[in-house]
Amino acid sequence: MKDPRASFIELDSGLGMGAGAPSPSWQPLTALPLLILVGVTGVGKSTTVTAVQQLAPGLRLLPNRRTLTDWLIIGALQQADGMPIEPVTDRAARFGYTRRYRERYPGGMAHALSRLLVDTGQFSGGLLFDGLRGANEVTHAANLLPHARFIMLDAPDLVRVVRLLARADDFDRISTETAKIANRAVAELPEARALFDAVEMQTLQQLIDEDPDLFDDLRAKLKIVAEERRNYDPAATRMALETVAPRRSSIIDTVTHSPDQAAMQMCAAFIEWEKQRP
Repeated sequence: MKDPRASFIELDSGLGMGAGAPSPSWQPLTALPLLILVGVTGVGKSTTVTAVQQLAPGLRLLPNRRTLTDWLIIGALQQADGMPIEPVTDRAARFGYTRRYRERYPGGMAHALSRLLVDTGQFSGGLLFDGLRGANEVTHAANLLPHARFIMLDAPDLVRVVRLLARADDFDRISTETAKIANRAVAELPEARALFDAVEMQTLQQLIDEDPDLFDDLRAKLKIVAEERRNYDPAATRMALETVAPRRSSIIDTVTHSPDQAAMQMCAAFIEWEKQRP
């Protein structure tokens, strides 16, 4: 991987970074209208994005967070470490890379986004990015991306864990200890004790009692949710958005709103924001 701060690199069709863009139609993302989806794993971002694309097909979806993390964060740090550039699938290891990137570049993914260029000759409408996480990222994004509108999707941790158990996504992998807990008691999992009260743990225990084979998957999903909470606390993220960009932010509860309802609210908010932009 070349140094992303050096000569122009086209990362994807109509999307690049670096100096020396091939034509004036390549504009910095910082100058363009952008709808940013904010939320942690399991709040319903992917389903909502699909609904938004059906509702507003002219809205260009940027490469997702995983892809940009691979291109702009993990690859760059592997190169700096003198290591081969290769995929990293373990969630905990990826969190480690993103933490290091934030230490080097405050704002993390928001910083990476701010360095992107878009060919407006190919894409002249609004842009959609899925997604930012954490108070640090949204605070920097509010300053670095003045034409962005933020939509935060939120759901309780228990709902997120149950949703993760129901989906089959190879990306939801994380290294776990192989030791088995004989009676498969949810209360013996440290992440469960840290995240949930007794009533919520009983809800999870009922799921395990009905299907004991879910226990190891539950343990892995709890680690994901616990690790994300350490890195991207949703409550702090919401407070940051309401502080740094109150007129540019909306919060949608995905328990009370279906994906279609969330998509309609997102599109309406973005259109209204576009009308108000100077």
